[in-house]
Amino acid sequence: MKEIVLTEEWDKTFPENKGLDHRKVTFSNRYGITLVGDLYMPRDTEGKLAAIAVCGPFGAVKEQASGLYAQTLAEQGFITLAFDPSYTGESSGEPRNVASPDINTEDFCAAVDFLSTLEEADPERIGILGICGFGGMGLNAAAIDTRIKATVTSTMYDMSRVNANGYFDSMDAEARYATRKRLNDIRTSDARSGKITPAGDGLPDKLTGSEPQFVKDYYGYYKTERGFHPRSINSNGAWNATSPLSFMNMPLLSYAGEIRSAVLMIHGEKAHSRYFSEDAFRKLTGDNKELMIIPGANHVDLYDNPNAIPFDRIASFFRERLQ
Repeated sequence: MKEIVLTEEWDKTFPENKGLDHRKVTFSNRYGITLVGDLYMPRDTEGKLAAIAVCGPFGAVKEQASGLYAQTLAEQGFITLAFDPSYTGESSGEPRNVASPDINTEDFCAAVDFLSTLEEADPERIGILGICGFGGMGLNAAAIDTRIKATVTSTMYDMSRVNANGYFDSMDAEARYATRKRLNDIRTSDARSGKITPAGDGLPDKLTGSEPQFVKDYYGYYKTERGFHPRSINSNGAWNATSPLSFMNMPLLSYAGEIRSAVLMIHGEKAHSRYFSEDAFRKLTGDNKELMIIPGANHVDLYDNPNAIPFDRIASFFRERLQ
């Protein structure tokens, strides 16, 4: 395994709030992978504080949207941890750029391990926040981890559903079989060559103008100065081509209806992905669940647009539920 070298300079896509304490931290998940995170803490506070682990979007790094969410919530008085998932960013794991419904759910639980043992944090007041694809992973973690007292998802993707069914459930069983066959042919090729094939459907380096609007929105974040980061898969790389196989066979939200802790789901009115949150919300039970639709917002607006992200509501939700 390669040695982890932590970047010490501020290399985020958002300005640093020097009124907070910030430091790099490492912790391990139960697969033996070392995860790297940015810990944000308010200064001059007394007693143990509520803590929140933040991850996402899918294919992003902690220097992008998750770090922005974490720093902003730390400004509201929470201890926050934005971390890179396994196999990505500064976190360890080989081969690189692998995604897994099981391992990435475990990443959230490992972050809860870390916060539960952090001296300044109250282990009885821990929440999580998942953005985009890690919103689905966050709900999956909340279904299994009773230590999580509150969960927020922002612009959530159900990665199992989109990989198995395509966008808007456009794939049938025949299309799914053809996809499985194509991906398993790649596995055979990789086994012979000893190299990992990258997916060929990442963001283009340039737009032609004919792309779907949501691809243009992604490009406007990941491929421009607004959100580009060299360690981000979506900015400067591609996922492992065969990662979709595990998502196709392992539905993430099978037990979402058994989540007893509080959940706030946030999505943009005009997001192409809105149906993921609306359908997932219908699975949730209990009177401590809330779906918030942001008027006029698209999927990517909830990555970094301060006029779209309801930070005040997110902070008040965590205050109410992490008492």
